Amino acid sequence: MASNTVLFEVRNNVAYVTLNRPQASNSFDLETAKVLADVSLECERARDVRAVLIRGAGNTFSAGGDVKAFAAQKDLSRYLRDMTPHIHLAISRLVRLDAPVIAAVEGAAAGFGFSLAISCDLVLAAEPAIFVMAYTKIGMAPDGGSTYFLPRLVGMKRALELTLTNRRLSAREALEWGLVTEVVAPEKLAERAEELATTLAQGPTGTFGSAKRLLHSGWTQSLETQMELESRAIAEAGGSANGQEGIRAFVEKRKAKFGGSF
Repeated sequence: MASNTVLFEVRNNVAYVTLNRPQASNSFDLETAKVLADVSLECERARDVRAVLIRGAGNTFSAGGDVKAFAAQKDLSRYLRDMTPHIHLAISRLVRLDAPVIAAVEGAAAGFGFSLAISCDLVLAAEPAIFVMAYTKIGMAPDGGSTYFLPRLVGMKRALELTLTNRRLSAREALEWGLVTEVVAPEKLAERAEELATTLAQGPTGTFGSAKRLLHSGWTQSLETQMELESRAIAEAGGSANGQEGIRAFVEKRKAKFGGSF
């Protein structure tokens, strides 16, 4: 990765992904979208990654698209058509990782920053954080998977309200609406996010991935099909090293020592 607009580092089986354009509120232009897609691939293929923590440099998670970069384009339609596939590839890869993905939101999560945050498995927010769709405010349609995740998280009426009115949700409101997992004091956000990521990185990574896939597929499968998928998944887990270690640890009344594979 030639650009430093998105930083990537792995420590103790945790991939730290830092949106690194604080001078532009960590907004996304075409280059940054490409780098995020590259970073998502690194998360996918790095065998030592067992949890991912996404955060923003400075005091903002992400303001979304770089509107100044948009305004400078002679053909904005083409620019956006080039940019969105990279953003969507990144979202798809991150959502489908076995490793749990955590967003640590400080300041604003707006536009694509909002979309990225709600696509993560867990979302921690600092008390002063705000969440806003923001797309239609500048005449843009939503992207980044927000129209997939938002109705599933808050229901269609609330999704429409957030999209059409650009209502700003406080961290506490986002928690009440189901967009946020936990709200913490701003000075505790980094510590709590790292603690959670480190804990999850010690878990049964393959089993986490199986559980995530089951939860996502449940939206579209029939009851019987979903239960068959559950049956296959739990049987596979029962035959895995992590499943057998978990059972032994429970019987022996000790902490399980899970590996990164299934």
